[in-house]
Amino acid sequence: MKRILIPLLALSAPVFFNGCQSPETGALPPQNATKFNLENKDNFVLEGAGPQQSITCTSLQVTPLPDGRMAVAANVRNRENRRLQVQINCEFKDEQGFAVDPTPWRNLILTENSQETVTFESANAQARKYTIRVREAH
Repeated sequence: MKRILIPLLALSAPVFFNGCQSPETGALPPQNATKFNLENKDNFVLEGAGPQQSITCTSLQVTPLPDGRMAVAANVRNRENRRLQVQINCEFKDEQGFAVDPTPWRNLILTENSQETVTFESANAQARKYTIRVREAH
């Protein structure tokens, strides 16, 4: 037993003494900073594999309101031959892309191969950009 244990300890010694050393020190940039940031670039995003296969947006319409707020309408279409229930919301953002007015999630029921127009209005006049998000209903 001792004959096996001594060579194993000798082989594993560098691992124990080196630990988690890295040649780089200090602050490092984030890895893949542009990967998975679709929500920062697109106005309509589908969260999850289910909505991605079943839902599409055929058109978006932005209307400035007289008081400076923003109204957004989206034509959301069910691509499946079955009834779907999803949740949808709109996150209004300022000029730099920071959220200023997220709307609450609401249920959207789409019958077979149907299309519904969903509208959102920002609560304040700071909104300049937006992202409509769709996810599976819980």
